[in-house]
Amino acid sequence: MRTILITGPGGSGRTTIAAATAQRAAGEGARTLLLGADRTDTLGAALGSATGPAPGRAAANLTTWRPDAVARFREDLTAFQTRATNVLDLLGAARLDAEEVTPLPGAEELSFLRALRDAALSERFDLLVVDLPALPQALALLALPEELRRYLRRLLPPERQAARALRPVLGRLAGVPMPADWLYETAARWDVELAAVESVLTDRNTAVRLVAEPGPAGADAVRAARLGLALRGLRTEALIANRALPETEPDSLFAGLLAQQRKTLADWQDQPYAVHPVPHLGHDPRGQDDLTALAVPAVNPAPALVEWPVADRIAEDGVLVWHIPLPGAIREEVDLVRRGDELVITVGPFRRIVPLPSALRRCTVAGAGLREGELRVRFAPDPDLWPAGGR
Repeated sequence: MRTILITGPGGSGRTTIAAATAQRAAGEGARTLLLGADRTDTLGAALGSATGPAPGRAAANLTTWRPDAVARFREDLTAFQTRATNVLDLLGAARLDAEEVTPLPGAEELSFLRALRDAALSERFDLLVVDLPALPQALALLALPEELRRYLRRLLPPERQAARALRPVLGRLAGVPMPADWLYETAARWDVELAAVESVLTDRNTAVRLVAEPGPAGADAVRAARLGLALRGLRTEALIANRALPETEPDSLFAGLLAQQRKTLADWQDQPYAVHPVPHLGHDPRGQDDLTALAVPAVNPAPALVEWPVADRIAEDGVLVWHIPLPGAIREEVDLVRRGDELVITVGPFRRIVPLPSALRRCTVAGAGLREGELRVRFAPDPDLWPAGGR
């Protein structure tokens, strides 16, 4: 299945573009699922038919789904309390009834990611179109699975599960109780679920479609989004320049705004992906006819891959070079820190901790440089770890 993630700054019309993209794909014969993250039915308003917590048919080949994150959180908490019955009873804790549960911060995001995973793994559809939240919430949402998995592995390392027989002894020696089996089992289950979500986001058939109005604010948002997505290794398939104005007379009231849009569109043409102007209809698009009039581009069947290759320059320069694409990055805003077998990369407001490729773990960092939108980190082989005469 192809997956298209659609996002943009608030007020850019991303939900309308998501609806139009899904409608076009369905009209061309692709079995399409349109997944929405908004609490309110903004998708239904654009489509002209309501969407809800259960998948429903909106048109031929088009299914819509707006998951109820609150209900799912209640189900998860109820199941957790059932599994932790012994611990809760030992502590004398009173259980929460489903009716009194309200989602904790981050719970809705996790519930939506699980829904995205379930939708992407379904064999009923050819295309999944996802109406993500606005930037930067969407970038934080896309980073969540990887970051949570890292926290779980640090706090509850899987290898410690092998020492179950030693836990009572270790507990007496340390004077504190060791984590129970159910805690490790819960962490392992969460890790599997988060890994499934992460695999969907990083799949070669998943890409991002950005939506922004051509202008200074839209240009700033796109610049930041490109950088944040690139740091996550996510592919940008297309940029939709929404609400593009038609050509007007030089003395028209909108001549200044049109000139501003032209300049931004010209700048955007230098991007490594296609830029598609979508016309301003003069009103908020509503229903199938308006969505068709937007003439959004078809989904690219073969998006370009994002690669972070390691180049072997040992013979020439005595180093391996890790090439990390960071389009739009500014040298003064880039910071690197080596932590064991990981590299902490900070670029402007974005930060990611990535594991080093196996060959680089036996090297020391010999320097880095930013050139032509690409971070090039040089690694020199460590003589104590690098096998003599080979790799």
